[in-house]
Amino acid sequence: MNTTWQDIRYKVLHSGSKVNVLIAINVCVFLLINIPAILEQLFITGFSQPSIIKSYSVEYLDMVASLPKLLTRFWTPLTYMFMHEGVFHILFNMLWLYWLGQIFEEYLGNKKTIGLYIAGGLAGAAAYIAAFNFIPAFAHTPEFLQIPILGASASVMAIVVATATLVPNYTIFLMFLGPVKLKWIAIFYVVLDFLSIAGPNAGGEIAHLGGALLGFIYIKQLQRGNNWGESFGKVFKASPKIKVVSNNAGYQKPGRNINTAPHQEEIDRILDKISQTGYDSLNKSEKETLFRASNND
Repeated sequence: MNTTWQDIRYKVLHSGSKVNVLIAINVCVFLLINIPAILEQLFITGFSQPSIIKSYSVEYLDMVASLPKLLTRFWTPLTYMFMHEGVFHILFNMLWLYWLGQIFEEYLGNKKTIGLYIAGGLAGAAAYIAAFNFIPAFAHTPEFLQIPILGASASVMAIVVATATLVPNYTIFLMFLGPVKLKWIAIFYVVLDFLSIAGPNAGGEIAHLGGALLGFIYIKQLQRGNNWGESFGKVFKASPKIKVVSNNAGYQKPGRNINTAPHQEEIDRILDKISQTGYDSLNKSEKETLFRASNND
């Protein structure tokens, strides 16, 4: 047990991966709310009554589209993205965050992950609030404005779509389906979310689409030299062209100084090649160039 706890602490605190940090925060929030809520129902209220603890979490941590209520719950566009309804809700969100987040950090490093997660969640919140207040199908029904949304799905969709936009031909293996390129996974979920807007979780589906759009724009802006992740809170900041990081060291030619920063034109050329044919198409020299770029980031 002690070894397991040490492994968890290392992955969260010392591995350098911000994906692990985000997963740890989500899991801790889920446990801190649900464990006391279950104990409350077991020994105090019973299961015939709603949990007071969960009722307060819905009231003060989930988000609604009602503008007057948002004024008194102005923090909920941030807190809702760390809340989850049940075990399967958080499980699937964290699995996708882990799978695609690892790929995202492999190519772009770990400095941009948390910024994109939060920006994706806020974009999802903005899309949900705007849709429910201005689209007639929702705005004409005041009760819809009081329906709360929660979950990391908008943030996760931002990372999924951002990764698929950066390396669309990167292939992963899915059970029962076999190898699938990231671009098809992203397209599938975007279309599915759009078609599900007419269903019972319309607010959540709209938030997913907001996060997905943010992820797509985020990578396109990086490729144009606008680094949104340089400092969260600065919408645009001029920066050098996108730098790609690979965790695979590759091959070093004899006599070549690995500490010499490669030319940005070479980085851009390799990035274009990754976008078109995937990381596996790079030769040893190109992988070495990416490794040197990461060391000089």
